[in-house]
Amino acid sequence: MAKFRLYLKQTITYQLILMFLRHVREFFETFGSIAYQLVQVLKYIFSFQINFKQVMEQSSRFAVDSLPITLSIVSMTAIILSMQVAPEMVKQGGKDYIGLLVALTMVREIGVIMSGFAIISMIGSAQASELATMRVTEQIDAMEVLKVSPFKYLFLPRVLAGVIMMPFVVIISSTVGILAGGLTAMTAGKDVTWLCYTTSVWQGLYIRDINIMLLKSACFGGAISLISSSCGYSAEGGAKGVGIATTKAVVWSFVAIVIIDCIFAVAFYF
Repeated sequence: MAKFRLYLKQTITYQLILMFLRHVREFFETFGSIAYQLVQVLKYIFSFQINFKQVMEQSSRFAVDSLPITLSIVSMTAIILSMQVAPEMVKQGGKDYIGLLVALTMVREIGVIMSGFAIISMIGSAQASELATMRVTEQIDAMEVLKVSPFKYLFLPRVLAGVIMMPFVVIISSTVGILAGGLTAMTAGKDVTWLCYTTSVWQGLYIRDINIMLLKSACFGGAISLISSSCGYSAEGGAKGVGIATTKAVVWSFVAIVIIDCIFAVAFYF
């Protein structure tokens, strides 16, 4: 029996099952940790224990520092979309609907999703590596020894900054994307004028879509900051642990915003 167990542990099937179970356990541990930290953050928000100076500092970092890369990604995506769609729409006699298509795509999906990806790549990874470095260098341990809550001074300002500033970033990036798509449509599509494009945009864009975009972007910002901070807070193992925590934060943030986006699509457009 002992030899059989030893042989079984050496099989590929056993190793795959063990790896799967380990990933499932890590998933639930991470999800539970994030949920617990969210409760702690909400507790300080509802009790109005907010350091507005720290919130402003994190807001500046969240929005201003990430805006150039966000605008670049969103505008290039809109240009590519318009470049491929405009000539085909003109061929089919639908030049009056190019602006509508670009505007709805930007407001409902591309503007929010691409902005979220840019924020994750630049701000989320930075937040995770910052808190992970504080953890492995025992700075967070020192805060806990001094009875200073890490959730109040590290999590809360970042989460609030994400919730507050993400809608502004999405508004600016979506507007720039729509304008860039219009300029591209005028170049790529024959007989497409600026008046035709803008008229189509206003005819197809509704306040409801904008409100949903703002709510979704606020959820994205809060989720990115919370997940990045949580993964950094749970880091261990020195410099290698910082890299693992940063990678984990990026992956979890990508998955989270896709799931949130799916929930919004089912709730409001299905």
